[in-house]
Amino acid sequence: MHDFNWHDGFTDGRFLWIEWHVWKVIGWLGNAVFFSRFFVQWYATEKKKQVVVPQAFWWLSLVGSIILLFYSLHKEDSVFIFAYAFTWIPYIRSLMIHRRHKAAHLICAACGQKNPPQSNYCPNCGVKME
Repeated sequence: MHDFNWHDGFTDGRFLWIEWHVWKVIGWLGNAVFFSRFFVQWYATEKKKQVVVPQAFWWLSLVGSIILLFYSLHKEDSVFIFAYAFTWIPYIRSLMIHRRHKAAHLICAACGQKNPPQSNYCPNCGVKME
């Protein structure tokens, strides 16, 4: 039986028991980018005290899944290729919807605040939106 030794994880060209090379870095980078979207969404939700999915979430989802798709193509692993082959579709669609919604906001003539497209009155100053 081999005794566990932390030092063993940093020898023989390994770091944390992983043999590193360019594709391994790409795979871990994809994982890090994709996982970071969790923190972005959590922060935005906590800040507003309601469930929010910010635009950065969709960008991190798109970039992370594309990196992971390239990694899975390199590994020629059909399970992971299929897992990431089509995820970009809802991410791009969500970015399109977000952009369209943001562009449709109304600017209050009285105070200059941006308001959702369906606003009848400015919540900031009470002026009727036109």
